[in-house]
Amino acid sequence: MSWIAGSFLVLGAALAAGFAWYERRHPSTRVLALVATLAALAALGRIAFAALPNVKPTTDIVLIAGYVLGGAPGFVVGAVAALASNLFFGQGPWTPWQMAAWGAVGLFGAVLAKLTRRRLGRVPLAVACGAAGFGFGAVMNTAEWIMYSGDHTLPKLVTQFATAFSFDAAHAIGNVVFCLAFGPALIQALARYRTRFEITWAPVAAASAALVLAAGLHQPASAQAQSTSAGYLQRAQNADGGWGATPGQASSPLVSGWAALGLAAAGHSPTTVRKRASALAYVKAHPGSDTGSLERTILVLATAGRVPSRLTSQLISRRAGNGSFAGRVNTTAFAILALRAAGRSRRDGSVRRAASWILKQANTDGGFNFATRGSPSGIDDTGAAVQALAAAGLRTTRTARRAADYLARSQNADGGFPLQRGAGSNAQSTAWAIQGLLAVGRNPAAVRRGNGRDGVAYLRSLTAPNGEVRYSRTSRQTPVWVTGQALLALARKPLPIGRVTP
Repeated sequence: MSWIAGSFLVLGAALAAGFAWYERRHPSTRVLALVATLAALAALGRIAFAALPNVKPTTDIVLIAGYVLGGAPGFVVGAVAALASNLFFGQGPWTPWQMAAWGAVGLFGAVLAKLTRRRLGRVPLAVACGAAGFGFGAVMNTAEWIMYSGDHTLPKLVTQFATAFSFDAAHAIGNVVFCLAFGPALIQALARYRTRFEITWAPVAAASAALVLAAGLHQPASAQAQSTSAGYLQRAQNADGGWGATPGQASSPLVSGWAALGLAAAGHSPTTVRKRASALAYVKAHPGSDTGSLERTILVLATAGRVPSRLTSQLISRRAGNGSFAGRVNTTAFAILALRAAGRSRRDGSVRRAASWILKQANTDGGFNFATRGSPSGIDDTGAAVQALAAAGLRTTRTARRAADYLARSQNADGGFPLQRGAGSNAQSTAWAIQGLLAVGRNPAAVRRGNGRDGVAYLRSLTAPNGEVRYSRTSRQTPVWVTGQALLALARKPLPIGRVTP
């Protein structure tokens, strides 16, 4: 087999893995763009450090891609990075070996994530990147021995490894240094992207964000608006019981979870919301493997009073020694909400320790970041944290009150709320802010800039005649999960919702 055929064979394997991942997970175009961007970044990282033999951040980027996004994306990032960077370094019989080796690094990152539940600290992660460097070197040394040794004797293989040791060591040491410098930051950024944006921005159910929320706070339009938004979601449901980004699109566990929660808040049990299969059946069949998916699944099942104890135990087993879940405010907040929905009391050890950890993550401005203290505060994440503190019985604490003040201060002149202070308003963040304010007992209708309008009025201004609500004034599309956020606010029931009687 020629090296060209070998390259295309490995590339074909990468594409097959990518297609399999796509068919199983149905990632959004944003996530696909992220995979492509990481592949380009890995290739450019290799080119940028060409002057330093074997010292390059490529292996770290590929490993982290697999660690955060999974095996198939990690393999694709590694294989494509090798092929693309060799347009600069030169293609040859070594190309398929490099593609396979870096693809394997991506798979190694996914295995690490599975074994450690993505809890590796900076130093262990750096050690893993160093080991990946030696692993990559082992593959390439074997390739050299196969392609150029002639008689393929064991002494020649040993000589090949001995000759290349200094280069492999430089690769491994470089990986460790690069990982110590940027590894955790890159993981945090990718995890934030995956959790926040692994959704499809589309017009389905967009209306619910504004319409339903507005109806819940401004009578007498409440019943009509709630019915309109709930009906919109019900019509968008697929035959398998789930929801996609648009009517007819394949169902997504993330979108389906929020749609089911939103309808539950409006009084529709997931056992009765169905086309052919029920919403409950879809959610039960697609619990997901990451912490966030598990939490969302528990919240939905709790609305039907059907949370298996094994799921609660599985979630508790993911609690770190410091009380957090996955080391992030967002996942820790939803862990509290899920445990409370599953029947755990405020005095439960996991609930108390998680809440104590969240209290320590408040920034000096009163807000919370997606991950930990010190990073910029965000409205969405502050809204989630406040709901968790309230569920844990801490709604009257100074931290909860300061977080609510942060939300109020972040309101824009148009009445809406931005993702972060100073940015433009959007429906999603406005819904999160209103939920947070409700959680601590504040009336969102009374929160307004000067004599301007409140958040509900802002959401109503985005509502189209057909019930669709734009994400912002400059956008014609809205993420489906805003529907769930809005319906929760409409019902004045911040998470957890509790059981909904069919």
